[in-house]
Amino acid sequence: MGDTGRRTTSSDRRLSCQEPTPMPRLAVYALIVCLLAVTAAVVSFARGSWLGVVWVLMAGLSSNMAWYYLRKAKAEAGRRTATG
Repeated sequence: MGDTGRRTTSSDRRLSCQEPTPMPRLAVYALIVCLLAVTAAVVSFARGSWLGVVWVLMAGLSSNMAWYYLRKAKAEAGRRTATG
């Protein structure tokens, strides 16, 4: 299975290997939220407020989301290169 009739040149192969994979947008947003939540937690604890606990929980959740979306994008890119 496989011949599509299209010939690949060496320049096509070179271009496809050198293209950087962009970071998924949702992972970037989750990472930004994580950094902001950590900053808010530090400020909150520095002021003596226990509200920082909520910010720490939010930072943990958003870091897990960022990790998930990065792994998902990496798996999709791996599948794409394996099939095409």
